[in-house]
Amino acid sequence: MYSLLKQEGTARRGEFKTVHGTVQTPAFMNVGTAAAIKGGISSFDLKDLKCQVELCNTYHLHVKTGDETIRELGGLHKFMGWEGPILTDSGGFQVFSLAKLRTIKEEGVTFQSHIDGRKIFMGPEQSMQIQSNLASTIAMAFDECIENPAEYSYVKNSIERTTRWLVRCKREMERLNSLPDTINKNQLLFGINQGSTYEDLRIKHMKDIAQLDLDGYAIGGLAVGETAEEMYRIIEAVEPHMPKDKIRYLMGVGTPVNILEAVERGVDLFDCVMPSRNARHGHLFTWSGIININNAKYMKDTAPVDSQCDCPTCRNHSRAYLRHLFKANEMLAMRLAVIHNLYFYNTLMEKIRNALDNGEFASFKEEQVKVLGKRI
Repeated sequence: MYSLLKQEGTARRGEFKTVHGTVQTPAFMNVGTAAAIKGGISSFDLKDLKCQVELCNTYHLHVKTGDETIRELGGLHKFMGWEGPILTDSGGFQVFSLAKLRTIKEEGVTFQSHIDGRKIFMGPEQSMQIQSNLASTIAMAFDECIENPAEYSYVKNSIERTTRWLVRCKREMERLNSLPDTINKNQLLFGINQGSTYEDLRIKHMKDIAQLDLDGYAIGGLAVGETAEEMYRIIEAVEPHMPKDKIRYLMGVGTPVNILEAVERGVDLFDCVMPSRNARHGHLFTWSGIININNAKYMKDTAPVDSQCDCPTCRNHSRAYLRHLFKANEMLAMRLAVIHNLYFYNTLMEKIRNALDNGEFASFKEEQVKVLGKRI
């Protein structure tokens, strides 16, 4: 259940209560695709990195380990040793971005696994069943993720089908949550707003899905090729039609600046692989801007990655050592870099919440936007 505690303009400070704990929002979900954060970070590390919610990937867990196996092992929480909330995405995005060949019909999508080429069918019911087996806190509805740019007529037909799929998702989840052997009978369902970059279609779709009274609502299909300005324009168009008493999630976004801009426009929840992916290549976020630790200038630099950061990496290691680890291809390089970037993102969210608590978000945002996107 979402509670709006405070508002500054459109920016929202809230609390989201779940069966696995309460999330203070705005919040960033740390992406553990295959039930682990890439870069050697365990669920136990995440507690020290201020992580509130972990996101896992339905498609990858289904095609690799198998959701039935994870169910037998007690569900994702038990499997990976994480006690806090877990959100699983529906698999829709991966079906449309990774699958080799796919056929979309009213029933669902038939596609070839990108791993072994076997034929798989996934529709709303199958996605809900897989996510119920995983026993995540929050399940995402099965939708079609439309590529940008897309033809207006195609998008119109697609969102209408996505709405019909959502009705089926809700019905199937209610059935699954009522079964005696379901691991998490309190699993929540979030619907996803689609509509490419067409404001009228986005608004129509949001109005349609808002009537289904779901546990939360996401804006999907952004950060997939359109400009940041287009993304902000769509958020502004959709936001007035999103239920005020439900949590709002912007999928797959983004940079620290994207997050600040989206919080200002009324978004509560974010996820992105960027902090961990960039870290694995030596690109680190700091309170002075972005650095590339591979640069020769850090070879003898005894300072921490960021003197304003108190993450385990910055407390214990120098830039010189971290650069050395990358150059020596040591696995520890990735681990230390990912620790820093995740801690930075979770601290950014903490600072955003504090600024909202104190009625100072506008000035905080203005100050940080100038700095956080800058490459040093």
